[in-house]
Parts: sequence; structure tokens; C-alpha cells
Amino acid sequence: MRRLGRWLKWGLLALLGVFLAWQLWLFGWVLAWKWVDPGETRFMEIRLSELRTKEPGARLKHQWLPYERISPHLKRAIIAAEDARFVDHEGFDWDGIQKALEKNQKRGKPVAGGSTISQQLAKNLFLTPTRSYFRKAEEAIITLMLEGLWSKRRIFEVYLNVIEWGNGVFGAEAAARHHFGVGAGQLGPEQAARLAGMVPNPRYYDRNRNAPGLARKTAIILGRMPGAEIP
Repeated sequence: MRRLGRWLKWGLLALLGVFLAWQLWLFGWVLAWKWVDPGETRFMEIRLSELRTKEPGARLKHQWLPYERISPHLKRAIIAAEDARFVDHEGFDWDGIQKALEKNQKRGKPVAGGSTISQQLAKNLFLTPTRSYFRKAEEAIITLMLEGLWSKRRIFEVYLNVIEWGNGVFGAEAAARHHFGVGAGQLGPEQAARLAGMVPNPRYYDRNRNAPGLARKTAIILGRMPGAEIP
């Protein structure tokens, strides 16, 4: 029994060491990306791998664009659609989470997540689309790192440049060119609202561009945009 206890103790210490090493690795990347623009995120790696199973030579559509060159209409649309309290909260919108839980309980299935822009960015940078308690816990830790080390402007700049906007389409510049044939700096209010409406399910809306639900969401987002506060 004593030998078993020692093995358990060393096993737990080893697991703790691996966990701490992983967190330090994540922290190092978050710190570096405070100044250096991320190249390829975890989500991009996953999508590229999926595309290459069907087409070995497939490439992602992605082009980095500095924050000041992205249309303010798109910035307002994303805030209005995804995280109205972004500039005020510290990574988590507790009211939004509570409302999402109530909505999910009412529907009897997960239909709302309540994730902030910071949480979505944490997931996109390092994690996978799969849902689990461990992933949510890791997402929360990374969110705290982002909020502690980066400014709101930097969080939003990276978010706009790395989120998915279609099949193999990532970032505002690639999205604007893919869907409207213009640069992200030339997007008008309605185009911006439409792109913002696509964010929760971008690949579906890329295949179904005339979906009635997207038109309704676009109209709602347009109405909210004048009150959106951007960093």
C-alpha cells in the first residue's frame, strides 16, 4: 500500500508538472503575440488539415490587416453581434453567460454559448472546436492571460484577423474579398453587418448565402451598430 501511495503521489506530481509546463508554453505564446502578429492559429491548422484530406494542395485564404485599416463598420458590427460589453468586461460577461444558460435550459439543448470576444479568441488561437469541460477550463485560463497581457485594442485586432469566415477563409481582409470583392477597409454598414451575422456558423453561411436567418440577423445587427463601443 505504501508503494502504491508513492506511485500515486509521483504520478500526480508528474501530471501537475505537465499541466504547468503547458500553461507556461501558452503564456509564452500569448506574451510574444502581444507584439508579433500570429501566423497560423490552431483553428487554421485544423481547417487546413480537413481541406487537404480532399485536396492535397489546398491553401487557406488569409491576409493580415492592421487594426486602423479595418472598416469601423465591421468593428461596430462585430461588437454589436458578439460582445456588446467587450470594452468594459475583463474577459467574461457573466450576465451573458447566465442568459445563455437560461436559453439553453428553455430549449433543452445548447443553442447559445455566452462566450466573449476574448474567450472566442482564446479558443481560436490554441484549442479545438470540440466541446468539453477541460476545453472550457483551458479557454478560461487563456482568456485571463489575454486580458492580463494585451490591451482591448490588441485583442480585437487579432480577433478580427484570425476568426473563421467561410470554408478556408480567415480574417477580415480575406472575408471581405471572398464575400464582397472589396478590401476590409471598404466594407459598408450592411456588408459589415452581414459578415458579423456569419460569425457563429461561417461555413454554413458560406454555402447558404441567401439563408433567411442571415438576412434577419443582418437587420438586427444594423440596428445595434450605432450604439456599439469599439476600442
